[in-house]
Amino acid sequence: MNELSFPVPLWVWAAVTVGICVMLAVDLFAHRDNHVIGFKEAAIWSSVWIAIGLGFGLILLAWQGGEVSSTYYAGYLIEKALSIDNVFVFALVFSFFAVPDAYQHKVLFWGVLGALAARLVFIFVGAELLQVFFWTAYLFGAFLIWTGYKMAVSKDEEVHPDRNPIVRLVKKLITTDAKFHGDKFFIHVNGKRVATLLFVVLVAVEATDLIFAVDSVAAVLAITTNTFLVWTANAFAVLGLRSLYFCLAGLLRRFAYLHYGLAVLLAFAGVKLILSETPVGKLPIPLTLGVITLTITISIAWSLIATRNQPANSADKPPGTQAGAVSGDETTPAPASSPHRPHGQKEDGPS
Repeated sequence: MNELSFPVPLWVWAAVTVGICVMLAVDLFAHRDNHVIGFKEAAIWSSVWIAIGLGFGLILLAWQGGEVSSTYYAGYLIEKALSIDNVFVFALVFSFFAVPDAYQHKVLFWGVLGALAARLVFIFVGAELLQVFFWTAYLFGAFLIWTGYKMAVSKDEEVHPDRNPIVRLVKKLITTDAKFHGDKFFIHVNGKRVATLLFVVLVAVEATDLIFAVDSVAAVLAITTNTFLVWTANAFAVLGLRSLYFCLAGLLRRFAYLHYGLAVLLAFAGVKLILSETPVGKLPIPLTLGVITLTITISIAWSLIATRNQPANSADKPPGTQAGAVSGDETTPAPASSPHRPHGQKEDGPS
């Protein structure tokens, strides 16, 4: 197992955490007016987040050397690649519930907060299990290989966000209004607090992301069990997820074969994790970084070349009100339409 142990003072953890909180606050302040985010603005913000993520790797290079920096970049790249698959699901959820474009960023902002919290828990639990029980490497490895297989064969299967068991549970536990009321998650009706449809959308996004959190954290743990590197790779990749969505949402159908590349990456991570507990030992980080980079490049290039004659959706406006009619505060959910169905989810939600 690639422990890659090096001392990380408590103040470094605190500084990184504070830095992440500051970046989230800046992002929230920049979009406080709920304006519709166009392609140009999303591309600029995506460039900023990617520059920050890559820049942190340079800080690690100066602080701890090339092996630590390369390991971080390997984790960051695989997490960034997997986050593209999140975009497909976000587009599906927003399309299904016909979420107005102006409110999508708020849902994604709070969704990212939940994603970071879930990943932090999974990182420490997963790393501890791998350190204490060597055989969990075989379980995690087999899980990643199985997930990669399911991702490769589950294309074009339909997903129903409203049938997600967590969403249905929330509807049973909390009184909900089947309408949008501006950007509010809750309203008061006759003195009673009621959840709006936007809150249901947020729950659907969070519930779906739990599946991605398990996959992505396990994939990075296959590269290293150093919790600081796994956390920072996940955090800096997830921070740019909102901008990535608005940047790519109108071009999703051009990524027709990307899921095959992601499936290969998950399977590779699983094999790497299993091999780490065999006489073969851990695979070299340069090899891992090379496989990740080559796989992402080939799958994206393959997709773009194969779909070069297909018209893309407008890159300046993400999908929001697809088939649902929006009139004032009242919106009827639209039928889902997805470029592909990730993670082999069943109709009743994630399993």
